Amino acid sequence: MSATLPTAPPAAASGGRRVLGALRGFWTRPVPLARIAVFRTIAYLFVPVDVFLTTAWVSAHADVPTAYYQPLVIGQLLPLPVPTSTVVHVVQWALVATALAAATGRAPRLLGSAVFLLYLEWMVIAMSYGKVDHDRIAYLVALAVLPTVGVARWRDRRSSEAAGWAMAAVFVTVVLTYFLAAWAKVRFGGWDWATGSTITRAVIRRGTVLSEWTLDVPGLLTAVQWSMILLEFAAPLMLLVRSDRARVALVVFLLGFHLMVFGGLRIIFLPHCVAILSILPWERFPDLVAEVRRRSGRRGARGAPAAPPG
Repeated sequence: MSATLPTAPPAAASGGRRVLGALRGFWTRPVPLARIAVFRTIAYLFVPVDVFLTTAWVSAHADVPTAYYQPLVIGQLLPLPVPTSTVVHVVQWALVATALAAATGRAPRLLGSAVFLLYLEWMVIAMSYGKVDHDRIAYLVALAVLPTVGVARWRDRRSSEAAGWAMAAVFVTVVLTYFLAAWAKVRFGGWDWATGSTITRAVIRRGTVLSEWTLDVPGLLTAVQWSMILLEFAAPLMLLVRSDRARVALVVFLLGFHLMVFGGLRIIFLPHCVAILSILPWERFPDLVAEVRRRSGRRGARGAPAAPPG
């Protein structure tokens, strides 16, 4: 009777398990609940800013004849109401009120879900008249996943896989926003987009003193366009960022890029910038605030005049 020696698993199977393990580790890597709590406050407090400042024009659709309403695909699949004047104003004020309530951290699943659904309807109303913005998807995903985590407090250092999944979902969507922006450029404009005059036209139309000088430098804006496409296609590399310091550096770089665009072209993607903030290790923020207060208290105590002797 011969013994059967154990055989090593095929290299392909072993490699596949490692890949699956890495993917699972990325999507379910626990993060402190405090990160969710702080970012949730930021995300919900941004809603009234967006409704009354960033997309204040959406409320004007209340006065647009409903015949011009051409709903997005999701509006065709779901039985969403036609945006009459009443519907637009009800959604607007219900969204703001619910977001402010959700920012308190109470009833996170109920209020968070309501904010997501109302904001989704607000975006359907906004984008169903011919123009669809691409800077909303990551923020919308953030509103969708935040309620899945449940209760979280600013000083809650407990780690949660649910929190890790939510933050990973937002991070991936931020990355895809850049990658798909590059794909759209090539898909609709071809590689000629990089050698065209897109940014030149933008500077002529919307330029500021910070960007108008670029029109006088031959080849500069073409090089900028090539750089944009290459960096956007390379966006998935951002998912390799792991340490807190690297995350902070990445956020500084991304926000710096968007501030540079705003300074030169007066274009800012605020909802996307809010989604970018989800990358930061916000669990350190409460301790940072407490430390600043302690130092301020010490300086105040040292600067106070001594009491006169009794």
